[in-house]
Amino acid sequence: MRKLIVFLIVLIVLLVAVDRVAVAGVERDLGNRIAAAADLSGPPTVSIEGIPFLTQAASGHYPEVRFDLGTFNYGGVPVKNLRGAAYDVTAPLADVLQNRANIEARRVTISGTLTRATIDKYAPEGVKIGGNGRRLTASGEVTMGVNKVKFDAEMRIEVADGGIKLQAEKIQGVPVPGQLAQLISYTIPFKGNLPFDVKVTGVKSVAEGLEFSAEASDVPIRG
Repeated sequence: MRKLIVFLIVLIVLLVAVDRVAVAGVERDLGNRIAAAADLSGPPTVSIEGIPFLTQAASGHYPEVRFDLGTFNYGGVPVKNLRGAAYDVTAPLADVLQNRANIEARRVTISGTLTRATIDKYAPEGVKIGGNGRRLTASGEVTMGVNKVKFDAEMRIEVADGGIKLQAEKIQGVPVPGQLAQLISYTIPFKGNLPFDVKVTGVKSVAEGLEFSAEASDVPIRG
């Protein structure tokens, strides 16, 4: 009986070791594929969620694969902490081992942060962006006609075609707030495509700047 118990313990340890070696190999392969798809200079950090891995590998189906891309330049706009997840990844083990292209994710989500420096960079001249992490504010002095006008305003954040728009509202200190809103509202442009052609679906103000989320469906992950 004792020998049987020892044998089972050794078998479990071996299976765990094989499982970890196998997951490292597939994570490395998926990292290379993601790097190629996202046009990165090096492979990102990849983590296949769930255990045991060998069960997922045998079925060729991975419910969740997480990846960290670090800092990415999106159409000239630096994005920090760019990370995401691929869900319902179909990756037959033979295709992974032989580097075939037949790997696809049912859905990919990505999030990242535009820093305060980026927000300030695109602000109109004379506009200073502030806020407490939950909302953004704008203050400063701009030219209206021949006059210099000081103002304070709140900025509404929304997804717009080609980028993230900061729309001025609740403007104080000026007689014609609607006209001023046009001068101090602006868009941070996204001229390129995020990895996997995901589309920005939401944005919110955080302490570090603006955090956005994006997603795409039926995404090929080619090497």
